[in-house]
Amino acid sequence: MHSAKLKTLLAGIALAAAGAVSAQNQLLNVSYDVAREFYKDYNTAFIAHYKKTKGVDVKVDQSHAGSSAQARAVNDGLAADVVTFNTTTDVQFLADNGVVAKDWSKKFPHDASPTTSTMLFLVRNGNPKNIKDWNDLIRPDVKVVVVNPKTGGNGRYAYLAAWGSVREKGGSDAQAAEFVGQLYKNVPVLAKGGRDATAAFLQRNIGDVLITFESEVVSVEREFGKGKVDAVYPSVSITAENPVAVVERTVAKKGSAELAKAYLDYLYSDEAQEIAAKHAIRPRSEAVLKKYADLFKPVKQFTVGKYFGSLTEAQKVHFNDGGQFDKIYTSGK
Repeated sequence: MHSAKLKTLLAGIALAAAGAVSAQNQLLNVSYDVAREFYKDYNTAFIAHYKKTKGVDVKVDQSHAGSSAQARAVNDGLAADVVTFNTTTDVQFLADNGVVAKDWSKKFPHDASPTTSTMLFLVRNGNPKNIKDWNDLIRPDVKVVVVNPKTGGNGRYAYLAAWGSVREKGGSDAQAAEFVGQLYKNVPVLAKGGRDATAAFLQRNIGDVLITFESEVVSVEREFGKGKVDAVYPSVSITAENPVAVVERTVAKKGSAELAKAYLDYLYSDEAQEIAAKHAIRPRSEAVLKKYADLFKPVKQFTVGKYFGSLTEAQKVHFNDGGQFDKIYTSGK
């Protein structure tokens, strides 16, 4: 009897230990809408790489929605090991609340942004409305589909790209505000996230043009088939960085810090940069970028810093409640 009890106790301890090990070897990546397909392929590559180099089997789960909504979910307790967002403000929000490291942007190369993207236009096959540049989006016969900048990074970059397009041509902030106000008058409904915007455009047949990340071109062709849309590269657009961070709050509890860091480190590898390129996400690697030059059309780009200081400053001025976007959007309705 005593021996049976001891065996049960030891089995319980072994089970608990196995549970602890498996927790360390499981990872949740909380990410933005449009990166869904990229991370499916990346996770497969990373799992194989980790097994080969460390001899350990790992499991990676994904969660995708609008970037800002995801940041709030993690802040409210969603146990992400890593976050891979499309705007630095969403990571900074978690840093300000002690969820990720204060110096998160210094933990990995390129300010912890292993890839970038830019904003372009998707139009219906054959471009029936002959949309070529930003000015076409304020024509009375054009309806624009775009993400709500208060719920997704996709929407914030679209707004900032439109604003900056006026500044790049020598316009003032007042002229930029007027232009962006006219553009949003042509927006029939604000989408919640990038994937929601694509569904509105292609499944619900809303609008003539979708402003979205370059990577969405490839996703649309894979999901809906080639020949549904044409990509239009405007004369100028914005550089969108895709920041990443380890969620210190979660990894400290789970003991998964080593795995989380390895997962983000591997994003900078040649293999991962190549996977990003195949999904039309711009790699940081110059060699990989050159290899996929036919996919990444040259487009004149400006940084957020050029006209907005930083995304954090842009958030305060433009996207916080009562900010410039609220003034523009509510006055236009």
